[in-house]
Amino acid sequence: MKRFAGWTLSTPATLLVLVFLILPVLATIVTTFATTAGPFAPYLSFFGSGFRRTVLWRTIQISLATTAISVVIGFLTAYVVSRSPGWLKSILIIAAVFPLLTGVVVRSFAWLIILGKNGILNSALLSTGLINEPLSMLYTQGAVITAMVYLFVPLMVLTLVGVLEAIPDDLLQASASLGAKPTATFMQVILPLAVPGLIVGAVLVFTGSFTAYATPQLLGGEAQMVMGTLMYQQAMVTFDWVSASTIAAIMVVITIAIVLLMTRVARRLNPMAV
Repeated sequence: MKRFAGWTLSTPATLLVLVFLILPVLATIVTTFATTAGPFAPYLSFFGSGFRRTVLWRTIQISLATTAISVVIGFLTAYVVSRSPGWLKSILIIAAVFPLLTGVVVRSFAWLIILGKNGILNSALLSTGLINEPLSMLYTQGAVITAMVYLFVPLMVLTLVGVLEAIPDDLLQASASLGAKPTATFMQVILPLAVPGLIVGAVLVFTGSFTAYATPQLLGGEAQMVMGTLMYQQAMVTFDWVSASTIAAIMVVITIAIVLLMTRVARRLNPMAV
């Protein structure tokens, strides 16, 4: 009876997810196989193009780099926040969440002002004499990755703070009393227990950066085109909906593959984590 009641309560939410999320994705994927040239023609055309392969590889590189940097910065920040006193912890969490109150486009435009040839960073470097002429920092992978890390680090911090707070201080004290060095305590106690939060945060950051459009478009332009901007170009500029659907299907498959890989890594680090 309890099981039946649970299914009854979850049915409306399940139907909403099915109708508004799963079915549209399946419909998009199905259209790529219903072409007159053959079921796999759009995929053969995509991977047969050197330009599109380059865009795909660039997107994966940017996403993985953004995820790796966000994990490191987010973990260190979340650890400091989780070990801070109550009043300071509240201030630090507010500071971490504050950037999320501003739109993605606005934050991306802010990086245009910072990294531009007449921007804040170049002006500061010129005034100190470290450089003799402005650096070209915009429309590079570095600019895109920097802005993406700034966008997604707050998500990583919020994901990890609760996980790190749940680690009992008694475990850390017991590890130290048994003679473990801080490095050993981190690798054998803190890191395995933080794996669930790390995986969730990494998945959020990777999927967000892999499917991003506004930030790569503003800071990368045509020179640093990624899958999101390529899909927009195919759908809204050339009106090639089959190619756009193919790009979307490839992005879905790669995202699922990366999530499964991260889950496998998490299981190795902590079998009880997943």
